[in-house]
Amino acid sequence: MTRLPTWREALRDFLAAHARWVIRPGKHDCITWSAGARAAMTGVDVMDGWRGSYSSIEEGLQLCLQHGFEDHVAFVTQGLEEIPVAYAQVGDLVEMEGADGLAAMGIVGGALVHVLHLRGGGIAPLTDAKRAWRV
Repeated sequence: MTRLPTWREALRDFLAAHARWVIRPGKHDCITWSAGARAAMTGVDVMDGWRGSYSSIEEGLQLCLQHGFEDHVAFVTQGLEEIPVAYAQVGDLVEMEGADGLAAMGIVGGALVHVLHLRGGGIAPLTDAKRAWRV
């Protein structure tokens, strides 16, 4: 996957624009969030045609299964190389444990990861990540 020449600015602008949005499955959740960051950096939007097509986390998971993905993490990381968490750099995607016990996605910002909470964006230590993918 190749990042655009202006990926840093695009990622910064994306994060700033979406940091205060509350979670709304299918419109703004950890998958649309991480896919949106990936699209900002690369121009490739894996959510094209999927945004708004589900209105609950359960519906989103079912949609992933119907399209041959193991889960939502496999969907949003399709085509990306999995790497050790210790090698993750700014803009890479990571899997975190969500508050509900489901896998959640975050965007590496250095030693911290940009994540979503029920009331908007937040941060978590990169050391909490379980898996990582190079964008």
